[in-house]
Amino acid sequence: MDCSIHFTVDRLASLLGADIVVRSEKIFTGLATLKHAGSSQISFLANPAYKKYLPVSEAGAILLTPEMADFYLAEVAPEKEGGLPALLSLENPYMGYAILSREFDTNYQLTPGVHGSAIIAEDVVVPETAHIAENVVIGSGCTLGQQVSIGANSVLGNDTHLGDGTRLWHNVTCYSGVTIGRDCIVHSGTVIGSDGFGNANHNGEWVKIAQLGGVVIGNNVEIGSNCSVDRGALDNTVIADGVRIDNLVQIAHNVEIGQHTAIAGCVGIAGSTVIGSHCIIGGACGIGGHLTIADHVHMTGMTMVTKSIREPGLYSSGTGVEPNMKWRKMVARMRKLDEMAKRLKVLESKNN
Repeated sequence: MDCSIHFTVDRLASLLGADIVVRSEKIFTGLATLKHAGSSQISFLANPAYKKYLPVSEAGAILLTPEMADFYLAEVAPEKEGGLPALLSLENPYMGYAILSREFDTNYQLTPGVHGSAIIAEDVVVPETAHIAENVVIGSGCTLGQQVSIGANSVLGNDTHLGDGTRLWHNVTCYSGVTIGRDCIVHSGTVIGSDGFGNANHNGEWVKIAQLGGVVIGNNVEIGSNCSVDRGALDNTVIADGVRIDNLVQIAHNVEIGQHTAIAGCVGIAGSTVIGSHCIIGGACGIGGHLTIADHVHMTGMTMVTKSIREPGLYSSGTGVEPNMKWRKMVARMRKLDEMAKRLKVLESKNN
């Protein structure tokens, strides 16, 4: 963490819209957890489960909810030795932490310029504010917004467009006809616009279907490392504004993902499925093709979706972990469910 970045209590309060409960004259130069923070670092309490660290934390400043600030003054402060840290009260300390994390992150502070090894088509205009790293290849017809950053060994196919402030990390590949909006982040190893899995069967042999669509990604989207977003067969694959996609996610051709949906790692989404806005899809979920998922659907990890979900809510499938012997018994009983149901039906008919 760059120690040249520093905050006073007043600057923290102004940036976060927080109230100063306990003032300090210290200068703060970093962020850390309550458990590991030092006297020059800022910490936060977002989960009450971690309030056990308040009495022992050496943090120089702590972000708290108003309720936790009252708790600190009533229960922790009387026993605290060596003086109190600065306490700042705000309704959402976790959001405060998120804002501060960006202030301390220097990875995105890059010097504009084009490396001499980059290969850029003659018709591409590179803004003076852009950062183009080693061995980047940019095809004909591409457009680059202000302050874009393209990492080493990344490739933009023909007619690909990047909006203002968008960053591609190293080794990102965009095929032709990809549009990415402003302020997006795409992490290393991700491929956008590769062919969808389109094949027609003729007499037992597969015939490839050309994928003629593209990929359109909105603004403020983040895509993790080693993801694959396939281009559409005819229409485009679409990822709307504000979507968050974790690592190792497969998005097939013509999928549409609504605004501000979050998708955890190792999820697979089959072709032509439409996912609503503000959904949360847990890790390793599998979602079948040609389905519709409503807005505000939350799927827990490893949920397998084989039919459309029309109503918002929390959805799960499968069974949680159990000791092996107990799990084996459960599976054995599940195999007998059909037989048991038939026997129950016979008994019910006799009683009636």
